[in-house]
Amino acid sequence: MSDRQVRSILFVCLGNICRSPLAEGVFRAVLAERGLEAAFAIDSAGTGGWHAGSAPDPRSVAVAARHGVDITAQQARKVTLADFDRFDLILGMDRSNVDDLRRLAPEASPGRVELFLDLATGRIKDVPDPYYGGEDGFLDVYRMIREASEALADRLAGREATPLSGHASSTT
Repeated sequence: MSDRQVRSILFVCLGNICRSPLAEGVFRAVLAERGLEAAFAIDSAGTGGWHAGSAPDPRSVAVAARHGVDITAQQARKVTLADFDRFDLILGMDRSNVDDLRRLAPEASPGRVELFLDLATGRIKDVPDPYYGGEDGFLDVYRMIREASEALADRLAGREATPLSGHASSTT
């Protein structure tokens, strides 16, 4: 990512019903806790459109609610080409999402696409899709997203002079 300031972020997973709506809600909550919610435009989408218009998975809604985050108003949607112009940063939940996004991205913007955990925490690791698993998988995903959201908020709010390169360092 370039040195330009990030003010809009799109979180992306496969169907936009489990991980990315949870990431959108958790990141909004982290920003609100810091009084920064008005400074950023946040949204989520999926690389596939088969769930378009659907509410988040009930298990994502439940784990979010358990932690004081309401994601019930969200509706799934598919990533569009316009998203690459609308968002400063597009964060894929796993490497497959990132690959799909980079293939879809117009030539001038593939640098805007990053792996969420890599950018936020410096760990090249996927947020696993909990869809076919049980409640524990959703709780694990929540914890990963919460930790990464706090790290990303720290980087965006406290160290705006540090470019978001996709790799965290001990100084960021």
